[in-house]
Amino acid sequence: MLLCAGLALAMPGCVVIEDGEVGVQKSFGSIADEPVGQGVTFQIPIVRTVETWNVKLQEIKETAQVPSSEGLIVGLDSSLLFEVVPTSAPAIRKTVGRDYVDRLIIPYFRNGLRDVVSGYEVKNIYSETGRREIAGKLREFLTENLEPRGIRIVDVLLRDVKLPERFRESIEAKLTAEQKVQQKSFELEQARKDAEIEIARAEGAAKAQEIVRSTLSDSYLQYLWIKTLNENPNVIYVATEANMPIFRTSSGPARK
Repeated sequence: MLLCAGLALAMPGCVVIEDGEVGVQKSFGSIADEPVGQGVTFQIPIVRTVETWNVKLQEIKETAQVPSSEGLIVGLDSSLLFEVVPTSAPAIRKTVGRDYVDRLIIPYFRNGLRDVVSGYEVKNIYSETGRREIAGKLREFLTENLEPRGIRIVDVLLRDVKLPERFRESIEAKLTAEQKVQQKSFELEQARKDAEIEIARAEGAAKAQEIVRSTLSDSYLQYLWIKTLNENPNVIYVATEANMPIFRTSSGPARK
């Protein structure tokens, strides 16, 4: 009976440390230097208490308005992926407290965003290459300042860039101008091709006329006259001063 009562009193003092967690032990107000590992541990109020700390991968999302090197304000949506180093959890608890995200990580993250981005022009911030470079420098800054404090930086991501209205309008105007130039180039190329087609047609017609003129010899015209007379006895041959025959029929106009 006494054993059951003892277990009943002890059960509320059980703390389960799961995967991705460590325990921070506090005894009489003093925090132990070593974390408590995975498993079941007992705590007794005042004498020994254990806090569970998350050491899994965590994400902080930040939306900030930061100035570029030209002084233009750029909107940035960014994410920071980080982990608490398990062995550093007691030290963070001692020096910063449980609200280490708000008191330590976010201030460094915001300060790094402003310091790094302020060295870039808007066009570089907007470009893919520029965003990768900014993310890399920001990661180096956070690693240098936070990892000694027990925060492991996994990655920095720039999810979206919101351009200033004036710069956005200038980009749209530039794109519109480029589209017009491309359209004019297309029209010019089309006109050039159409002209080449017309020249080819004219050259073909000129060559055809040249061939016809070269074949209209006196012998050939005489042959046509004889052939026409044989095919149509109603055709009358009339000589001209230029020795060009005119074939006339009794029912139609003159034909050269």
